[in-house]
Parts: sequence; C-alpha cells; structure tokens
Amino acid sequence: MAAFDIQVIPASIDQRPIIKQLLELYTYEMTDLVDFDIKGNGYFGYDELPLYWKESNRYPYLLYVNKKLAGFVLIQKGSPIEIDPEVWDVAEFFIMRKFRNKDVGQFVAQQIWRSLKGRWQVRVWDNNKIAHAFWENVIAKFTSNSVIPTKREYQGHHGLLVYKFDSL
Repeated sequence: MAAFDIQVIPASIDQRPIIKQLLELYTYEMTDLVDFDIKGNGYFGYDELPLYWKESNRYPYLLYVNKKLAGFVLIQKGSPIEIDPEVWDVAEFFIMRKFRNKDVGQFVAQQIWRSLKGRWQVRVWDNNKIAHAFWENVIAKFTSNSVIPTKREYQGHHGLLVYKFDSL
C-alpha cells in the first residue's frame, strides 16, 4: 500500500452539501443492488441527512486522502433495526472508487471504532458481495475474530445481513 495521509473529520453543518452530493454518488452505485428510484428533481435524496446536525446521537464524517475528498461515513448511536439504544450503527459508508482496495476503508472504519467504544453493527444488503468481503475482512482484523452476520428484514427487504461486534 502506498503511504497515504488519511483524515477522518467530523463534518460541520457547512459541509452538509458535500455529504449530500457524495450521497448521490453512493446511492447511484447502490442502484445495481437495491431498487432505488431517482426522484423527479433528478436526485435520489437522503431524508435523514439534516438529522446528523440536529440529533446528538448522529455523527457525520468526511474522509480525505492526501487532502483530497475521498468519501464520507454516517454513524448513529441506536439503530433502525435494533431496540438497543446503545448500539453504534454504521448507517452509511462510502469510499470513492479511486481510493478503494488501498486499505483506506479499513483505516477509516477502525479509526472510528477505536474512537467510539461499545457494541457495533454494520448492515449490508445480502447481494452486495464486495461489501461483505470488505466488512468480513475489516471486522476480523479489528476484533481478531471472524463475525458471522445474521439475516434481517429492513424496509420491506428480506436480504439484510448484520455484523455485530464490540470495540473495547
């Protein structure tokens, strides 16, 4: 791996338009896997995005590699699929293609997990084979254990797999 200067920066409200734009790219990539429809205005949208600057249990991050914008992460404490209000949830995780397969995502995930201790979950659509390989590898390296995902239903989809682990 080439040497990278990777920064995980809490996103300010002024940076919300950046995450909003990156969410469009992220959602577009996901249309191969999930039946998302673009709205009449030409945008997919992400209704929960404003909540990341209004609710204290939500944490938006921007990612930079060598001072270049590289992606974003949305974390929330509490989960839309769990009763446990203390579980940390990776709501969205996006690394731009240019920076994939270079251990950038692994570095980012592990940095966040180290900074926010406790129980964690990562949700992945069962047909997203690339994401499964990524998360299984990254979680196993972080915990020194393999994690077997459990299958759940979410938003009417029967194919959500959830990885659970602890950050101590």
